[in-house]
Amino acid sequence: MRRRVMIATLTVAVLVLAAFAASPGFAQQAQLPALTPPPPPPIKPYPVVAVTPPAPLTDPDFVNLRKQLADVAAKKDRAALAKLVWAHIFWIQDKDLADKQKAGVDNLAKAIDLDSKEGSGWDILAGFANEPTAAELPQQKGVFCAPADPNIDPKALDALGKATETDLSEWGYPTKDSLDVHAAADANSPVLEKLGMNLVHVLPDSTPPANANEAMFLHVATPSGKSGFIDAQALAPLGGDQMCYAKDASGWKIAGYFGGVAQQLP
Repeated sequence: MRRRVMIATLTVAVLVLAAFAASPGFAQQAQLPALTPPPPPPIKPYPVVAVTPPAPLTDPDFVNLRKQLADVAAKKDRAALAKLVWAHIFWIQDKDLADKQKAGVDNLAKAIDLDSKEGSGWDILAGFANEPTAAELPQQKGVFCAPADPNIDPKALDALGKATETDLSEWGYPTKDSLDVHAAADANSPVLEKLGMNLVHVLPDSTPPANANEAMFLHVATPSGKSGFIDAQALAPLGGDQMCYAKDASGWKIAGYFGGVAQQLP
């Protein structure tokens, strides 16, 4: 976390100084100091923390809801989506941001930025449609949220974060055992090692491919202290947003959302 804050701060400083440099007469008044972000810290081995992936929710009605959501997302059909959302939903960040005067679908749309011109909100919806896991909220019986959290020893997780000075957003876990770690972001590149079912540190220089049709790879550090690339589709993140569902006489529907687009809280 500290490393990311430091890099972000230096990036802002460079942009501000560049703006001043472009102003008339600045070049004659001062010499612009050369600022470069610090090099990333060396990759070191870290403790192996075992993970047990969550189980899929196999209720046939829930599976059917996911199919409907996938179809709605593909067609970008807001009217059809409204039928799959409760009249009133919760939207939790630091507090419940849902506007109780608005329909559930309108609150969901705001949470996932469904009106984005780039279509990112529909992509988010499609992603949840493809998520088979869900777990019941301990504090709210009958409400299931996806993706479900994996089973991890909390003490081992806390110790790992302190030892590596990282937070949950920098970690993921394989969705299958013996995941190949490649020497380059290419499935045909040599395999450096195979990952077991344990936490994996995702490095901050992971970037999307230039071609949208190409497979995305994540740059990761392995517990052994090596770095390499893995198929992004084969790694599930820790933390992150959750879509929540509940079932009534008419079947499963969207009941709430944790996370979403950042809002200015009063």
